[in-house]
Formats: sequence, structure tokens, C-alpha cells
Amino acid sequence: MELKMLRMMITGAVLAFAVPAMAQETPVADPAANPGAARQSQPAQPAQSAQPAQASQVATIIESEYPVYDADKSGELDKAEFSKWILALKQKEIQATGKAMAPDELTAWAAAAFQSADADRNTTVSRAELTTYLGG
Repeated sequence: MELKMLRMMITGAVLAFAVPAMAQETPVADPAANPGAARQSQPAQPAQSAQPAQASQVATIIESEYPVYDADKSGELDKAEFSKWILALKQKEIQATGKAMAPDELTAWAAAAFQSADADRNTTVSRAELTTYLGG
């Protein structure tokens, strides 16, 4: 349960700072076809399409930012590189929400995030692992 919440928080932080929110509404039914019905609106796209869009956005962010944090250009993030990135995201979330964490809590949080993201337990996080981790 805690892992899922962690992933959701990280994904939310990534998306909150990378993509502006947009809302569009379209009419549900043609008012001329049913003149007695009150005009209703719904989101322009169904809820099912939100997940692919989110995954696409996460992949785009990883593609653009991964090289910045892969300091040794190995193609994978070691624990220090991963922690630097994930803590930068967490700091943005903290600034946005005002919910601070003590330094030792941040360190433990980053270590737990690394352990969760490193699915194959080889002490590095690949792009694929990071995409899976952030995509939930």
C-alpha cells in the first residue's frame, strides 16, 4: 500500500510540474434532438484515455531528464544519481504542498524509492525500470 502511494506521489509530482492542466467539455446530447433535457456536459475524453496519456507524459519526462541525472553516462542510474533526481522531484512537491519532511525522513524516503524502482536488484535503475516505477 505504501509503495503504491509513493509511486502515485512521485508520478503526481512529475506531472504537476511538467504539464499544464487543461479541461475541455463537450455537450452530452444534441439539444435540438431533446429540447426538454437540461444541457449537460462531460469531459471531452473518457477516463480510460487518462492512463495512456499519463504513461506517455511520464515517458517523455524520463526521456528528456534521464541524461541530466545519469552523471556517469552509464545508461543507468546508480543510487546517488537516482536519489538526486527523486529528491529534486520531492522538493518540488514539498514547495507546492508546503508539507516539509525532516532530512532523515527524506533520506529514508529516497532509499525506499530506489529499492522499489530497482526491480531486478542490480543496484541501478534503468530507463525501463524508472518508467515502470513512475508509471505505476
